[in-house]
Amino acid sequence: MREVVGSVVGGRSNVLELAVLGSLHETPLHGYELRKRLNALLGMFRAFSYGSLYPCLRSLLNDGLIAEEEPAPAEPVAPLAGRRSKIVYKLTAEGKERLQDLLTQSGPSSWEDESFGVHFAFFRHTQAEVRLRILEGRRSRLEERLEGVRNALARTRERLDAYTLELQRHGLESVEREVRWLNELIATERRGGPGGTESSTPGRAVHHETGHETGRETTGGPAANAGTDADEGPARATDTDH
Repeated sequence: MREVVGSVVGGRSNVLELAVLGSLHETPLHGYELRKRLNALLGMFRAFSYGSLYPCLRSLLNDGLIAEEEPAPAEPVAPLAGRRSKIVYKLTAEGKERLQDLLTQSGPSSWEDESFGVHFAFFRHTQAEVRLRILEGRRSRLEERLEGVRNALARTRERLDAYTLELQRHGLESVEREVRWLNELIATERRGGPGGTESSTPGRAVHHETGHETGRETTGGPAANAGTDADEGPARATDTDH
């Protein structure tokens, strides 16, 4: 069974495997519903190719992690061209075991831009210590990135035009916002976590992709921590303008 990792090759496919198994853990889905759910989940973090879905499903079927079944006649199924609309995918016992294996992974691959969001989406099924390791690892990775960007900006800012400099600052602020968001989540986890339910996700969190804060007003410009002067380049935009 551990050959599954080889059959769904590479980190990108492992992200899709986790997303598929995690979605089917919620409820059995036919192809159309699964595609919509994955687009909503993966599309937030990267471009999702539908062409990669069915090869992944075939691999999971071949490995016995999911099964196909015909829906009951009275069960409403959204229309979809072709016979695929009649197939419902569901997790097998081995699929549930594989999902738990994936949810225990907290190494560097779970901190990356592409995979972190998918791991985070299934945190309610993840053990508290694993959640904390992933959050701390993600924060460490972003702090390294911040240091690199700040050093590069300090070396090159005199040679950058105003608009390129502004773009660099915007990227820097986005990473700083995510670090603050992670600090809040880590503090919550260390206090005992949000309880493992969807409705109890901390309300003051900053969305790690958009940087928009919820439940409070933004205080202080993150550029103040970036070590750059605000009087260069075009007028600074507020967070809500991005």
